[in-house]
Amino acid sequence: MPCTAPGSPAPAAVLCGLAGWVPPRVVTNDDLAERLDTDDTWIRTRTGIHRRHVIEPGQATSDLAVEAGRRVLRSAGCDTVDAVLVTTTTPDRPCPATAPAVAARLGLEGVAAFDVGAVCTGFVYGLATASGLIASGVAERVLLIGADTYSTIVDPLDRANAIIFGDGAGAVVLRAGDADEAGAIGHFDLGSDGAHEDLITVAAGGSRQRSAPGEVSNEDRYFAMRGKEVYRHAVTRMADSARTTLSKAGWKIDDVEHFVPHQANLRILHSVADDLGLPRERCVSHVASVGNTGAASIPLALADAVAQQMIRPGGRVLLTAFGGGLTWGSCLLTWPVLPPVHPYDQGEETAS
Repeated sequence: MPCTAPGSPAPAAVLCGLAGWVPPRVVTNDDLAERLDTDDTWIRTRTGIHRRHVIEPGQATSDLAVEAGRRVLRSAGCDTVDAVLVTTTTPDRPCPATAPAVAARLGLEGVAAFDVGAVCTGFVYGLATASGLIASGVAERVLLIGADTYSTIVDPLDRANAIIFGDGAGAVVLRAGDADEAGAIGHFDLGSDGAHEDLITVAAGGSRQRSAPGEVSNEDRYFAMRGKEVYRHAVTRMADSARTTLSKAGWKIDDVEHFVPHQANLRILHSVADDLGLPRERCVSHVASVGNTGAASIPLALADAVAQQMIRPGGRVLLTAFGGGLTWGSCLLTWPVLPPVHPYDQGEETAS
């Protein structure tokens, strides 16, 4: 492992690879209308979502993570890293972590590998964690993957949540570099409020439920969210976190050319942009095509925007996210030169 010489500036984490992948199976609003009391217009009006991608029976989060990992290593032009981080709400198993298996399947044997759990804020928390590994000299290169398969934890008959979530994985490679070069990740703001942990939950499966007497209800096995309260917290927390991060960097709102929030739903994205005073056209969104993909949503949105040439080198980018916990976080970077890898390209090898 590399180390930082005494007295030398700590290296910055620099984005040098980006990729994403979504499973081929598409579920449209009309598909959902066949089993739910809803229709395409109702879903689009309330969420901005037109369709989402979901895994096939027998697939798991690691399958998506491995495919995104393969693609991002090609994007970065490297075949080895010093650490693999997988941020997810839907690990393959409660034990062990998913990251070591992903690393092994990618041929990255012997490297540090662990999961990061911060629900939909996971990718931003993962960026901060990876940056710390690089700044401390523990790692020279870090592979960070955000991957979630919400279709495995959302009740398919839950009208409120089944329309929102999709499956996917997005990944980046970060390398040690200089804080003033394009792609350097900097000026983080992270926060949490566990007093509101009950707003977004999967009640069953953890030690609290397993140690309690009685049978597990079917309802407790699935994802639950108190939507109206989550909406209010999401808008306030993301906007406040974004302002704090901009203040740390000495940036003004007008300096932000590309705003990439967690892709919760279109109403939340627009509300946060409006709260910040950012024109909505600067808000990067692909939620219409994939829904809310949890920890994968920000890297997938970035990959999609780069593929469509919506984000260009030199552009100032603000990332912000909110998730269960409650958790939230933001960070900044100036966009580097990267080769595009489109997350909807189902060609070449696919994870299995």
